[in-house]
Amino acid sequence: MSKILIIHTGGTIAMEENKESGAVAPGKENPLNATLENLLSGVDVMIDDFLNIPSPHMTPDIMFKIAERIETRIRQEHISGVVISHGTDTLEETAYLLDLVLQTDLPVVVTGAMRSSNELGSDGPYNLISSIKVACCDEAKGKGVLVVLNDEIHTAKNVTKTHTSNVSTFQSPQYGPIGIVTKQRVFFHHTLTNRDRYHISGLTKNVMLLKAYAGMDSQLLFAAGNLEIDGIVVEALGQGNLPPEMMEGIKHLRKKGIAIVMVSRCFNGIVQDVYGYEGGGKMLKDNGIIFSNGLNGQKARLKLLVTLEATENPEDLHKLFLR
Repeated sequence: MSKILIIHTGGTIAMEENKESGAVAPGKENPLNATLENLLSGVDVMIDDFLNIPSPHMTPDIMFKIAERIETRIRQEHISGVVISHGTDTLEETAYLLDLVLQTDLPVVVTGAMRSSNELGSDGPYNLISSIKVACCDEAKGKGVLVVLNDEIHTAKNVTKTHTSNVSTFQSPQYGPIGIVTKQRVFFHHTLTNRDRYHISGLTKNVMLLKAYAGMDSQLLFAAGNLEIDGIVVEALGQGNLPPEMMEGIKHLRKKGIAIVMVSRCFNGIVQDVYGYEGGGKMLKDNGIIFSNGLNGQKARLKLLVTLEATENPEDLHKLFLR
């Protein structure tokens, strides 16, 4: 019999709607616990009500504490896999940070819901059961942290929330899901070629995220330079280009030794040093900008938080972001 640890952190999957006000908020009891016994058999489930917070309240420090909790429980108990219930707004970030820092090869699955427990068509119980099925699956071992919702299995690295309210919001642009969950079994049809992970003891760095827009200048970059930051991620235009007025601020930050990672604000494709004009990718690369290999802005920020714990050498950071 599989032994699955379920760690609750809150979010819509653990909320109910107030009939009088219509507001959706956390309650005293997690509604998933009351229905779990009726929906699942043949699995030994251990429930850890770790948190009950909306996902906008999630922070990298809390994410790291979840990772530590998982590692501790795995060392202390004979666990087959782990399922984490989470709010959807920051679900992809928690999943990716766990993917970067967890050392276990046991299945770790993150899931959530778009509809609260008492809404018509609530997807929380179904997503939870699907996630438990994946966590019980031998094929899920060694694939890193997985995200399971709406019958699909996604990698933490590629998945992102694409719709504010649709139950099929979680997609992996450019790559698609790596598997599906059916009534009978779990099917994997492809996987990542390698897993990118780091052994760190904590998160101590401060990294910001900015999004470029037409006509943007250096004001925000200079303002960021006056703060105690260790790095900054910029969601650039197209393949990795910026308005020319931003170059002064970019050079200012680089002189201060602040690491700058470039991603694209497009949700498909990767940034490349193609264009040689003022603010183009080639000029940015010549000024020591780190180009990321397909991560979105929020995940590149988490990776920079993690990799800066391992090294502050610009050349090493370049290599790590090409993984």
